[in-house]
Amino acid sequence: MKTNAIRILEARYISHEIVTYACDDEHIDAVSVAQSIGAPEEQVFKTLVARGDKTGVLVFCIPGNFELHLKKAATVSGNKSIEMVKAKELLPLTGYIRGGCSPVGMKKPFPTWIDETAILHERIYVSAGVRGTQMLLDPHELLLLVDGSFADLV
Repeated sequence: MKTNAIRILEARYISHEIVTYACDDEHIDAVSVAQSIGAPEEQVFKTLVARGDKTGVLVFCIPGNFELHLKKAATVSGNKSIEMVKAKELLPLTGYIRGGCSPVGMKKPFPTWIDETAILHERIYVSAGVRGTQMLLDPHELLLLVDGSFADLV
């Protein structure tokens, strides 16, 4: 199944690989995804959507085995504080559901930061926009695609 995120990569001729896995919709997280696809946890990046007190909606991609450091995220995004958006807000805001949120192809572009550890890997995994599908691509290509920045987020 081709998702919006995959179509965008193909349209821009960005080298990538699609990896699928079986998932339990209720208990999905980046660590279990990494185990399912046989990848190191720090190479599977989860996409988190937050709201800053000054700037509104923000997107952060961090290694699956870490938590977002809210103070660092607030600082890099020019906010005093940020909070994660509620799961029920995710679909109307981004077009994606929890466990299938891709930084690529959201309903509209949001300011995006990718944890700087991504550059330690030739390629990283991010959601392809549905549960059970990951995209493996160069983190620098992803950065350009989402018009993002690398930052210390964990």
